[in-house]
Amino acid sequence: MIYQSSSITVQYIADGIAEFTFNAAGSVNKFDQQTLADCRAALDLLYKDSALKGLIYSSGKDAFIVGADITEFLGTFQQAEEQLVPWIKQASDVFDLAEDLPVPTVCAIKGFALGGGCEWTLTADYRVADTTTKIGLPEVKLGLMPGFGGTARLPRIVGADTAMEWITTGKERGAEQALKEGAVDAVVAPDKLKAAALSMVQDAIAGKLNWRKKRQAKLEPLKLNKTEAIMSFSTAKGMVFAQAGKHYPAPMLAVETIEKAARLDRAGAVALENAGFAKLAKTTAATAQIGLFLNDQLIKAKAKQAAKTAKKAINKAAVLGAGIMGGGICYQSASKGVPVVMKDINDKALELGMGEAIKLLGKQVERKKLDAAGMAKVVASIQPTLSLEPVKTVDIVVEAVVENPKVKGAVLKEIETVVAADAIITSNTSTISINALAANLTDPSRFCGMHFFNPVHQMPLVEVIRGKDTSDETVAAVVAYAAKMGKSPIVVNDCPGFYVNRVLFPYFAGFSKLLLDGASFAQIDKVMEKQFGWPMGPAYLLDVVGLDTAHHCTDVMADGFPTRMAKLNNDPVSVMYAANRYGQKNGVGFYAYSKDAKGKPKKDLDPAASALLAGVAAAPREFSADEIIARTMIPMINEAIRCLEEGIVATAAEADMGLIYGLGFPPFRGGPLRYADTMGLANFVALADQYADLGEIYQVTDKTRAMAQSGQVFYPV
Repeated sequence: MIYQSSSITVQYIADGIAEFTFNAAGSVNKFDQQTLADCRAALDLLYKDSALKGLIYSSGKDAFIVGADITEFLGTFQQAEEQLVPWIKQASDVFDLAEDLPVPTVCAIKGFALGGGCEWTLTADYRVADTTTKIGLPEVKLGLMPGFGGTARLPRIVGADTAMEWITTGKERGAEQALKEGAVDAVVAPDKLKAAALSMVQDAIAGKLNWRKKRQAKLEPLKLNKTEAIMSFSTAKGMVFAQAGKHYPAPMLAVETIEKAARLDRAGAVALENAGFAKLAKTTAATAQIGLFLNDQLIKAKAKQAAKTAKKAINKAAVLGAGIMGGGICYQSASKGVPVVMKDINDKALELGMGEAIKLLGKQVERKKLDAAGMAKVVASIQPTLSLEPVKTVDIVVEAVVENPKVKGAVLKEIETVVAADAIITSNTSTISINALAANLTDPSRFCGMHFFNPVHQMPLVEVIRGKDTSDETVAAVVAYAAKMGKSPIVVNDCPGFYVNRVLFPYFAGFSKLLLDGASFAQIDKVMEKQFGWPMGPAYLLDVVGLDTAHHCTDVMADGFPTRMAKLNNDPVSVMYAANRYGQKNGVGFYAYSKDAKGKPKKDLDPAASALLAGVAAAPREFSADEIIARTMIPMINEAIRCLEEGIVATAAEADMGLIYGLGFPPFRGGPLRYADTMGLANFVALADQYADLGEIYQVTDKTRAMAQSGQVFYPV
């Protein structure tokens, strides 16, 4: 044994050939500070070992290395930028040490080699991957760029264009694609990996492979002439700006770093990378995106725990109510391996529901994510029926009939007499009280809400709504089922609007107040999309949701919170509804809708909508972007805080992820509570106080004010 620690072993496996094996104590290998220190210690010993002729890097786990330990990032990134540069340099120096070993090196890759794991493979002279390999540099998804030499090494291995595509998109590659692009030198079956790596290093030692020449290319400037460089980097910048825009600085800075380093040697290129990484680490986008990753891990961990504790396994489901939503839920369940009964009371609805499922599956086939046989298998696992007979044997029922409490209540009451005594019953409702619906059941302990978001196949969130009588076992089973469907479930307690809609409607109210004060809905949408970062501004979102639906929900919220969410006089949503302008569903709302050449909805300004608003609003006037953002976002943030304080949602992480996964809250802002932290709670309170006279939705809670005064945050590091 040459070296051994809790994460690394180094030992000889053949004459002069050592194996450097990553095998951390946990479930995966990752680069934390201790592992980096162990790597340096092991490399120091190898440099002194005169018997060493060649080295193989390998993993003792199913994956190579999944990346850096992100849990260390947010605390470390609190340091000043000038302190972060030497911190990241100290880490990248270890990778340089690995690359500079005076013997040929081969990396044997299996499973995930991501981020720092990918960067470690790039230090080797040769890379052999097995067919399970997934390799890539996903740092941009955290608001960062590679920090261990990836921007220096990858362009010199695969070329600048390919490297920039890897780094700016963050997409991982399978083994064959990585081979085609030159990132690995060979691909073998998993059982041949160790032998292939050994053979490769032996060939290098014997002089059959010119490892010194291959290494030297990584130490020198890029092989690009001036014209090639201009075309390559100009094209990359244009594509990055078009895709990422101004809110995500990491991909553009990565391109600029590679461009500036093109004429430099490795030392100069890595130094530029160190500086760029430190700069990005201090951005609010990085803080938000790293936070999102950690929050998502929390949700996944809770779902895994639910799956472990759930006593009721969900092996067959039923959806009551077909149509677009029901068809989407059935598709999602069946495509993830849980057969489903699609029940409705008329054939047309079943045809619509099956048509929706088949359409979604067809798109999977078109994208080559599913073959025809796979599609046929999924379709066969959806059973459309007018009869209740097939529902008798299911483990869970998702009621998804019309959003009417009397209709839902009657359906739930009937279905309880049909299914087994231990079957779980849920309602896909967006507004109706779970406690009120539970009153229709003899055993409310097995009932909860299961609120999907439209379109079901695209929106990650499922709100699992706990009623006052819902059992822990029911919640655990439903959370586990939602996760099995590929969704991100968040458990919330029952209240009007639950969590997401409760927080959304104060945002809409802020928008309506702006309109009544003379703002232009088109200007509001432009500011909220282009400057704040929403995928849709509030007017466009209301048109997509449906102004009839929004009108109904506004009544529900007003009944639930009569002082804070009382309906506005001349509410623009109600004005549109009264004029039969329902949005996209009937072609007219705030905007007018038509089909473009590809058959997709196209929105245009409609003078009729402006004329309707002119009849209820003040004279038109200009509002600054800052005022538009403040007047729409303060009510949303306040309501999210109230939900956290009241225990409607359990954690700040789940509160933020609920809006990101359910509404498309701008990820680079991290969610409403992360956004408040970024502003500084004292600044947020001061801003809200400026608008407090506009109503209760603008007034902060006493606890928020106390937190601001004491310097507290929602996300203590």
